[in-house]
Amino acid sequence: MSKVEQFLEALEPILNHVDEGVLIARQNDDVLYCNSRFKELASLEDDSALTSLHELTAFNLKKLILRAAIDSGEADAASRPTGDFVNFEHQLTVGDSTRYLHIRSGLTHLPCSNELMRVVMIQDKTEHRQLAAVLSHSEDSGLITNDSQMLEIIARLGQIAPSQAFVILQGESGTGKTQLARYLHLQSSRAHKPYVEVNCAAIPHSLIESELFGHVKGAFTGAHQRREGRFQAANGGTLFLDEISEIPLELQAKLLRAVQDQQFEMVGSDKTIKVDVRVISATNRNLRDEVDAGRFRADLFYRLAVIPIFIPPLRYRPGDISLLIKHFSEKLAERGYPEKLHWSSEALSMMLDYEWPGNVRELRNAVEHGMICAKEGVIAVSSLPQDIGRQKTTAKHEHQSSPTIESSQQRDKIIDALREAHGNRAEAAEQLGINRTTLWRQMQRHGIDDDTLPH
Repeated sequence: MSKVEQFLEALEPILNHVDEGVLIARQNDDVLYCNSRFKELASLEDDSALTSLHELTAFNLKKLILRAAIDSGEADAASRPTGDFVNFEHQLTVGDSTRYLHIRSGLTHLPCSNELMRVVMIQDKTEHRQLAAVLSHSEDSGLITNDSQMLEIIARLGQIAPSQAFVILQGESGTGKTQLARYLHLQSSRAHKPYVEVNCAAIPHSLIESELFGHVKGAFTGAHQRREGRFQAANGGTLFLDEISEIPLELQAKLLRAVQDQQFEMVGSDKTIKVDVRVISATNRNLRDEVDAGRFRADLFYRLAVIPIFIPPLRYRPGDISLLIKHFSEKLAERGYPEKLHWSSEALSMMLDYEWPGNVRELRNAVEHGMICAKEGVIAVSSLPQDIGRQKTTAKHEHQSSPTIESSQQRDKIIDALREAHGNRAEAAEQLGINRTTLWRQMQRHGIDDDTLPH
């Protein structure tokens, strides 16, 4: 065994446990060593024996290195390469999976040999690129975030995107479900195919079947010509069904067949149409509750919710509020609103204390309101929407006027009210004589959530 082979054998226990792909080859392209991580990133079988750089069929590594050397200023890299280390990125697509690889390569001496060896190191930057894509295309989206929950969701969506699995996004209105659906499509293998959005709540029940599946001429009064539906428009791509809970119960069986079997009939026709559509749906309701109440089919719910994602409301990620205020202020200034406005500490404190029932959408409107109503370059409390100041006043009044109750007794009262209202917080708040915001605040104080409520 040569000294080089002995050296590499000694390094193997270490290099096989690093997160970076490492390959070492002679200048004639004979591969002396590559670790398992390199094989994984290069889409090679782990038990395969790589003996030459020419066997890297997933991508032409030599050509990529040459191009990087030329781009770095080596005009004669093809005929007289210097062997200096170069860094470059490469997008590798294998099947439905796309990876963004950072590659560093150059010639160097190993400690045990005077022979120059080619060293190639690869890092997987896919998650970083996916997060960057979200943040760089997030104007007015509410996806500007430092919150660990949101970053985890974005990373999870990047992981899910290459698959064909159906996804349901659940969360309150204004949390960014539409933007996340668009991101999911853009990161998928269908990114260059149609992306069609349907707000099910905005379509009259009498027209939604025709809207989704199309109709033939004469199918009903006013159907003067054939019209394709949204499923046909999205063929090959992605269909986003927002407010899916608004689909009428009598239409859900047809929707289930379209989603599950990828086929349906247009209104007024008996001809079956086949499509290839990935469905992403969203709702601001708890669909499990809708199923229990008989308003949503269980089989449709489970078919749509192959991968359910819950988007936390803004009040659960208060660290994002200051970040979003800054972001929206900058974007509005770019559109002609006053620049260099100063937020008073009282106004900023009020924004941070507010619980944002309208979430990011409401926050953006509040920032715009404040910038319009600012006086002498200052956004003060008086510049903010009345609802924000009203909540502060109401909370203070309730704190001063509410009778003192033992903590355990108050917790029991809240739980009893929620139980009697079957979990409906608006009804429970009415029973307790307080508003929903105060109820939510007291639930947080006493550690009451859906998991702690009796069933």
